[in-house]
Amino acid sequence: MRVMVGVVFAMAGYWKVFKLTPMGHARKLFIEQFSDTWIPHALLWSLGVTIPFVELIAGAFLIVGLFRRACAIVLGSLLLVVTYGHLLKEPLFDIHPYIFTRLILLLPAMVLGSIDDRWSLDAWREGVLSRSRASQPLPKS
Repeated sequence: MRVMVGVVFAMAGYWKVFKLTPMGHARKLFIEQFSDTWIPHALLWSLGVTIPFVELIAGAFLIVGLFRRACAIVLGSLLLVVTYGHLLKEPLFDIHPYIFTRLILLLPAMVLGSIDDRWSLDAWREGVLSRSRASQPLPKS
């Protein structure tokens, strides 16, 4: 699930960074759609330009299992922002096909420890650290 949701976010971020461009993303999906709301333009620009990089980097980190929990929490927060935006424009917006499915895929990465995800860089790092700690002599009293 971690790899699948990582691919989904990384590919979305890749498209927004390299095809649409962060400025194009901000203009098309934030400024044009939400300029008539209470949200300040500076915040719209900031979110619109930043989100593509967050999706790309956090998605790539999820694919390899690096900083899994932190990335899942950041991407879950991003889903909250997106949900709020959609509901601001359309109060009965259906979150099921897009947002809810991504959240369900993110939940295991949020809740499970790296010990439960043997095929991640986090588990490898923890294994290396625990082996190096075990090989160190105990401090003398």
